[in-house]
Amino acid sequence: MTPVPRRVTIKHHNPMIQVQDLTKIFHDAKRGDIRALDGVSLTIPPGTVFGLLGPNGAGKTTFLRILATLLKPSRGTAKIDGIDVAQNPVVIRRRMGYMSTDTGVYPRLTAREMVEFFAELHGMPAEEITSRSEEIFDLLEMHDFKDTIIGKLSSGMKQKVSIARTIIHDPPVLLFDEPAANLDVLVARAVDGFIDRCRSEDKTILLSTHIIIEAERLCNRIAIIFNGEILHEGTPAEIKEKVGGDTLEEAFFRLIDAAKHPGAAVEAGP
Repeated sequence: MTPVPRRVTIKHHNPMIQVQDLTKIFHDAKRGDIRALDGVSLTIPPGTVFGLLGPNGAGKTTFLRILATLLKPSRGTAKIDGIDVAQNPVVIRRRMGYMSTDTGVYPRLTAREMVEFFAELHGMPAEEITSRSEEIFDLLEMHDFKDTIIGKLSSGMKQKVSIARTIIHDPPVLLFDEPAANLDVLVARAVDGFIDRCRSEDKTILLSTHIIIEAERLCNRIAIIFNGEILHEGTPAEIKEKVGGDTLEEAFFRLIDAAKHPGAAVEAGP
């Protein structure tokens, strides 16, 4: 099938995602101020699969929600393709696709109806919606259930519907929050293959995960986040070399242990 031409014009800004001193404080009546992000700064060039690796509660979802224009930062700036996400949310949404941990799909629609509905929200013309939808159904192997009511689909099938509606407008930047969470091994493999396909198309992908092997397998670069702070950033090989450890898992836990006990230095490996 001939690919549908991209509707989004990429301005080739470098970097594609730039975050400076990003801080988010939530106010809780009982617990007081909760600092979900604390001075995060990151630069992500175009065409990169970038992993945000950290345990649950580290600040990964808050970070992605700010980039997706769902939350406003308490301090700092975040830009996608050179555009400030807080000041230009409508423009940002045309250039970005966001998939949250909650698939949020409507159970009474079919998979096709769900995907086409989001295409209409993005203002795509009818003829482009049809061809682009078929291209995505091919890519994600959805033809067997594209006309099935979503309420009758398995969790893996719903995840594919969520991905399809996220990419229907062919955005240059994709934000995935735990894309393979709670999926069986076959569906998780399909999701990994999809991310590899996006990499070959020079899309910029930021994905959050707490699965170390997933981050190492999929990502060009990784930032390890804990308690709202970036502990280290680099390629998996750079992190292992600078932090120490034969594996990324070992380096990860060295960084987390050092963050939990600030008086102790991280010992570099041999």
